[in-house]
Amino acid sequence: MAEITRLLQRWREGDESAFCDLFPLLYAELRRLAQSYLSGENPGHTLQGTALVHEAYLRLLGQSHVDWESRGHFFAVAAKAMRRILVDHARKQQTKKRNPGIKLHLDEFAVLGPDCAIYDQLDEALERLATLDKRRAQVVELRYFGGMSGEEIAQYLAISTATVQRDWLIARSWLYRELKAAVENEIEA
Repeated sequence: MAEITRLLQRWREGDESAFCDLFPLLYAELRRLAQSYLSGENPGHTLQGTALVHEAYLRLLGQSHVDWESRGHFFAVAAKAMRRILVDHARKQQTKKRNPGIKLHLDEFAVLGPDCAIYDQLDEALERLATLDKRRAQVVELRYFGGMSGEEIAQYLAISTATVQRDWLIARSWLYRELKAAVENEIEA
């Protein structure tokens, strides 16, 4: 942890080589997160975990102007980068073909819907949630895309763990209703 924080500080101060030293320390955890995102996809999904991590690496490398606060802050930015990559990939795939009936697992629940559209629908639902409650949207993003624990999220957002759990339950329920409605509309169309 101390080494990661030290490297983030060096990177924040403009030392580009610090990111090259930092990335191998975080690679395994980023790879695990990427694999968990993609585990609900069909076997023929064209984006693999390694590619997701490498694309996130390239995007993060271009983020040298970020005022890195901590390991949690890094994973929050990495989560947002992976989310954007998955949404961009889904949009590209959606223009190629539609493949209904694939499951997306959002932690403890699943929504049936088109593989290509689900990340786009999730992204749109998170944007709507952010307009209603920015903190709850952040909790979802940090937990689902960032793989952070309730304690890590609480520390990063400077709120209690109980508040994180409450926000997660409310946001999860809200997203479930939103995604279910989007999928039902998709199936009817």
